[in-house]
Amino acid sequence: LLVPQGLSMDASKKVDLKIIIIGALGVGKTSLLHQYVHKTFYEDYRTTLGASILTKVLAVDNTPLKLQIWDTGGQERFRSMVSTFYKGSDGCMLAFDVTDRESFESLDNWRDDFLEKVIPREQDFPMVVLGNKIDICDRQVPKEIASAWCKEKDIPYFEVSAKNNINVAEAFETLAKQALTTYKGIFESYLTDSIKLTPNDKPKKSCC
Repeated sequence: LLVPQGLSMDASKKVDLKIIIIGALGVGKTSLLHQYVHKTFYEDYRTTLGASILTKVLAVDNTPLKLQIWDTGGQERFRSMVSTFYKGSDGCMLAFDVTDRESFESLDNWRDDFLEKVIPREQDFPMVVLGNKIDICDRQVPKEIASAWCKEKDIPYFEVSAKNNINVAEAFETLAKQALTTYKGIFESYLTDSIKLTPNDKPKKSCC
């Protein structure tokens, strides 16, 4: 995360945040992203190779935000490539498919891999979990199990449907709010540290 120049944070100044969405192959990451950004259900089943980026402008707590959302491929053979996109993320969205038990069981690996690769920060890195495809009857992951996993790790959990646009915006906006709060916290600590570096604190040079 880059701290803006200057020593005051103008609430009306737009903040750029990088959000990344990760998870197993076929859980609907691209569909979730298109539903949030374009309000359309994206039903193209081609696998995302590497990463693609969409942007969304919104306001959170009267602060204009520009979200740069990175959609990543879920195939195991792309895992090392995908992890190179983690750097500089301000928030992470973990997605699984409630009709695919394996996609839920892989969340631990995705989360651990992400936290391992990003610049070390406090444990409460802005993160949310999305259980997608709740519109499909053939459910394999009970809500209680997914909620318990998230509660244990203190991560907000959302049951969503990219197809029916259920809870999608709420999930993204919750993550954006978390990321902005963390961003402001880092900015404030930057200001505190910078006070020690003001020109007035420098020893005066003797003349001659």
